Amino acid sequence: VQVVESGGGLVQPGGSLRLSCAASGFTFSSYNMRWYRQAPEKEREWVASISSGSNSAEYADSVQGRFTISRDNGKNTVALQMNNLKPEDTAVYYCNVWWSSSANYWGQGTQVTVSS
Repeated sequence: VQVVESGGGLVQPGGSLRLSCAASGFTFSSYNMRWYRQAPEKEREWVASISSGSNSAEYADSVQGRFTISRDNGKNTVALQMNNLKPEDTAVYYCNVWWSSSANYWGQGTQVTVSS
Protein backbone atom coordinates (compact mmCIF):
# COMPACT_ATOMS: atom_id res chain seq x y z
CA VAL A 1 0.00 0.00 0.00
CA GLN A 2 1.29 3.44 -0.87
CA VAL A 3 -0.15 6.93 -0.61
CA VAL A 4 1.83 9.89 -1.93
CA GLU A 5 0.90 13.50 -1.29
CA SER A 6 1.79 16.47 -3.47
CA GLY A 7 0.81 20.07 -4.06
CA GLY A 8 2.01 21.82 -0.94
CA GLY A 9 3.84 25.12 -0.95
CA LEU A 10 3.99 28.69 0.28
CA VAL A 11 0.88 30.82 -0.12
CA GLN A 12 -0.24 34.18 1.20
CA PRO A 13 -3.19 34.47 3.59
CA GLY A 14 -6.43 34.35 1.65
CA GLY A 15 -4.86 32.28 -1.10
CA SER A 16 -5.61 28.77 -2.32
CA LEU A 17 -3.81 25.47 -2.76
CA ARG A 18 -4.88 22.09 -4.06
CA LEU A 19 -3.32 19.01 -2.51
CA SER A 20 -3.39 15.65 -4.21
CA CYS A 21 -2.85 12.11 -2.96
CA ALA A 22 -2.07 9.23 -5.29
CA ALA A 23 -2.90 5.80 -3.87
CA SER A 24 -1.86 2.32 -4.93
CA GLY A 25 -1.64 -1.22 -3.65
CA PHE A 26 -5.24 -1.60 -2.53
CA THR A 27 -8.78 -1.39 -3.92
CA PHE A 28 -9.06 2.39 -3.72
CA SER A 29 -12.75 2.57 -4.53
CA SER A 30 -13.64 0.41 -1.51
CA TYR A 31 -12.31 2.64 1.26
CA ASN A 32 -12.90 6.01 2.83
CA MET A 33 -9.98 8.39 2.50
CA ARG A 34 -8.86 11.05 4.95
CA TRP A 35 -6.64 14.09 5.22
CA TYR A 36 -4.85 15.00 8.44
CA ARG A 37 -2.41 17.75 9.31
CA GLN A 38 0.26 18.38 11.90
CA ALA A 39 1.48 21.83 12.84
CA PRO A 40 4.82 22.37 14.58
CA GLU A 41 4.73 21.21 18.21
CA LYS A 42 1.12 20.12 17.89
CA GLU A 43 -0.56 16.75 17.61
CA ARG A 44 -1.72 15.45 14.27
CA GLU A 45 -5.35 16.38 13.69
CA TRP A 46 -8.03 15.14 11.35
CA VAL A 47 -9.04 17.59 8.59
CA ALA A 48 -11.49 15.89 6.26
CA SER A 49 -12.88 12.53 5.15
CA ILE A 50 -14.65 11.27 2.05
CA SER A 51 -16.60 8.06 1.67
CA SER A 52 -15.64 5.39 -0.82
CA GLY A 53 -18.29 6.43 -3.31
CA SER A 54 -17.95 10.18 -2.74
CA ASN A 55 -21.50 10.44 -1.43
CA SER A 56 -20.41 11.72 1.97
CA ALA A 57 -17.75 14.16 3.13
CA GLU A 58 -16.99 15.48 6.57
CA TYR A 59 -14.80 18.34 7.76
CA ALA A 60 -13.22 19.61 10.92
CA ASP A 61 -14.90 22.75 12.20
CA SER A 62 -11.72 24.72 11.62
CA VAL A 63 -11.83 24.14 7.84
CA GLN A 64 -15.57 23.81 7.19
CA GLY A 65 -16.62 26.08 4.35
CA ARG A 66 -13.04 26.68 3.18
CA PHE A 67 -11.75 23.20 2.28
CA THR A 68 -13.27 20.66 -0.08
CA ILE A 69 -12.29 17.00 -0.30
CA SER A 70 -12.89 15.04 -3.49
CA ARG A 71 -11.79 11.79 -5.10
CA ASP A 72 -11.45 10.16 -8.48
CA ASN A 73 -11.87 6.41 -8.20
CA GLY A 74 -10.84 5.98 -11.81
CA LYS A 75 -7.46 7.55 -11.13
CA ASN A 76 -7.03 6.40 -7.49
CA THR A 77 -6.55 9.94 -6.28
CA VAL A 78 -8.01 12.10 -3.54
CA ALA A 79 -7.70 15.87 -3.47
CA LEU A 80 -8.05 18.63 -0.91
CA GLN A 81 -8.95 22.04 -2.29
CA MET A 82 -8.03 24.68 0.27
CA ASN A 83 -9.38 28.20 -0.13
CA ASN A 84 -9.12 31.32 2.00
CA LEU A 85 -6.06 29.93 3.71
CA LYS A 86 -5.05 31.27 7.09
CA PRO A 87 -1.70 31.27 8.89
CA GLU A 88 -3.11 28.70 11.30
CA ASP A 89 -3.51 26.29 8.39
CA THR A 90 0.28 26.02 8.22
CA ALA A 91 1.14 22.36 8.74
CA VAL A 92 2.32 19.18 7.11
CA TYR A 93 -0.71 17.59 5.44
CA TYR A 94 -1.04 13.81 5.31
CA CYS A 95 -3.22 11.46 3.31
CA ASN A 96 -4.52 8.41 5.18
CA VAL A 97 -6.36 5.17 4.55
CA TRP A 98 -7.13 2.45 7.08
CA TRP A 99 -9.35 -0.57 7.35
CA SER A 100 -8.15 -2.28 10.52
CA SER A 101 -5.85 -1.73 13.49
CA SER A 102 -3.03 -3.35 11.53
CA ALA A 103 -3.81 -1.65 8.24
CA ASN A 104 -3.33 2.07 8.75
CA TYR A 105 -1.32 3.82 6.04
CA TRP A 106 0.13 7.31 5.81
CA GLY A 107 1.99 9.24 3.16
CA GLN A 108 5.18 11.19 3.75
CA GLY A 109 3.26 14.45 3.97
CA THR A 110 3.37 17.73 2.06
CA GLN A 111 4.21 21.06 3.68
CA VAL A 112 1.72 23.92 3.49
CA THR A 113 2.92 27.31 4.69
CA VAL A 114 0.57 30.28 4.84
CA SER A 115 2.49 33.48 5.34
CA SER A 116 2.81 36.99 3.96
